[in-house]
Amino acid sequence: MINEKYKYSDLTSKIIGAAMTVHKSLGNGFQEVIYQRALEIELRELDLSFVREMEMPVYYKHQQIGTRRVDFLIKNIIAVELKAIIELSDVHLAQAINYLEAFDLEVGLLINFGSKSLQFKRLSNKSFKQKNQGNPKIK
Repeated sequence: MINEKYKYSDLTSKIIGAAMTVHKSLGNGFQEVIYQRALEIELRELDLSFVREMEMPVYYKHQQIGTRRVDFLIKNIIAVELKAIIELSDVHLAQAINYLEAFDLEVGLLINFGSKSLQFKRLSNKSFKQKNQGNPKIK
């Protein structure tokens, strides 16, 4: 599943693999928080550094205007947004990309546990500028 044309492909592949393990075990039909807790266990077993439900600032014109919790921030570089819905739609994709832009992260994953087969989208922030790079998120 590693594809070198995608930035951080090795890491996103591990995350997607962990999500597949969860989905294979639990199937669909649970609330998002159940999948979030199960994915947390899988990520720990992979020894990945992450923060679950990390509250991150949202900026507009270099001013903080609020906060938003990302489901997982992995290694300070990948945002993972989880859903447990029947089908992902364009609005979910747009929302996840907006989070990347607001959090100034380059790469993200949108993962849906609610369908019969696990759905995932790799996301890229085309306007990534590392403007908040010096602000430590997790240690």
